Amino acid sequence: MDLDYGQEYEDFRKEVKDFCSKYQGLEFSDSLGSRLGAGKKSENKNALTMTRSEWQKILIEQGYFAREIPQEYGGYGGTIDILKNKIINSEFAKAGVPPATRGQGIDYLVPTLLEMGTEEQKQKYIRPTLHFEMIWCQGYSEPNSGSDLASLQTKGVIDGDSWVINGQKIWTSTAKYAHMMFCLVRTEPDAPKHKGISYLLIPMDTPGIEIRPLVDMTLDAGFNEVFFTDVRIPAGNIVGERGQGWLVANKTLVHERGSLGDPTAIVSRMNQLIELMKTETLDGTRIIDKPVFRDRVMKIQGRVLAFQNHGLRLLSASLNKRKDAMFGVMILKLIGTELRHELEGLAIDVMGELGTLYQDSPNLRDNGSWQFAYMMYLGLIIGGGTNQIQKNIIAERGLGLPKAPKIKEA
Repeated sequence: MDLDYGQEYEDFRKEVKDFCSKYQGLEFSDSLGSRLGAGKKSENKNALTMTRSEWQKILIEQGYFAREIPQEYGGYGGTIDILKNKIINSEFAKAGVPPATRGQGIDYLVPTLLEMGTEEQKQKYIRPTLHFEMIWCQGYSEPNSGSDLASLQTKGVIDGDSWVINGQKIWTSTAKYAHMMFCLVRTEPDAPKHKGISYLLIPMDTPGIEIRPLVDMTLDAGFNEVFFTDVRIPAGNIVGERGQGWLVANKTLVHERGSLGDPTAIVSRMNQLIELMKTETLDGTRIIDKPVFRDRVMKIQGRVLAFQNHGLRLLSASLNKRKDAMFGVMILKLIGTELRHELEGLAIDVMGELGTLYQDSPNLRDNGSWQFAYMMYLGLIIGGGTNQIQKNIIAERGLGLPKAPKIKEA
């Protein structure tokens, strides 16, 4: 079997490498998400700096981001080429050059709008979202509606040419600095619960919205509560038809689950862990030369390689339109989040007592990104549908196993 990419793709790989060499050491002048460290920090005080928005535009112009999104919506306007996308991700990771800044708007909403949005919505929202000039948050979970999302109670009613919204959302990531929210709201109270929901687009500066940050174990307010009191938005701020919100939301969830377990990101993080083990020492010996730690990293590395191969299977499935990859994407989320959490935990063990440090210690390694990610991935195991729910869906719908018995209430 010939697994060579071919000359066209090797030429493209060289082009990407040359581009990356010009931007090694790039730092962002805005701090959003910096703790996870998308690229390598330069010690050069004269290092190249720019905003994330400026970097997004450069990447789009080169065709290294938003490749398949039409130019009229702010994308590069190229054809779908999964192998080129893989080369871009691989070479950026090897060079330590920051990829495009992503997020809920780019990863979840943009593909949803391309599939189900109106032309006006595509023109209005996709370009500024890709350019990182419009940040989005997701309004799904409520205090009594998490895994059973369809039981949500936030209400929306039509009053003239406006929706009037009342209710509450919780665990809303990025709400405190988001410009917009894509939100599930019950608009048909007499319909069955899955058919009474609509998918609305809500400006976060609308009067009647209150945001309360929730400080989590990372000591950041990564999550928020959002309260709606007589919030009025235009009636046209709906994706799909009234009562079709569950259908639209499931389109969004497919993209969310795929983004939470990116094989390329995990391989890159694995390489960073190995480099950390080469520099950290115990009793004068490199950690990577310690048999116990070497055994642990080899076990994780084997699973990372298997996970990478699963990503390649999904790549093949996406090239073959007859293959349904939905359950494969759910496996990405299920295994990817758990594997990433375990990998970050091993890094903390590698650092020994220094692994317990956090925030502003002078001996902190890698800006505390290992500790932050270890805690954050506990949350991502829950996000996008808990891994326990993922296992049930894969077992019942993918493998055809019997459904779990329901316990009758007394």
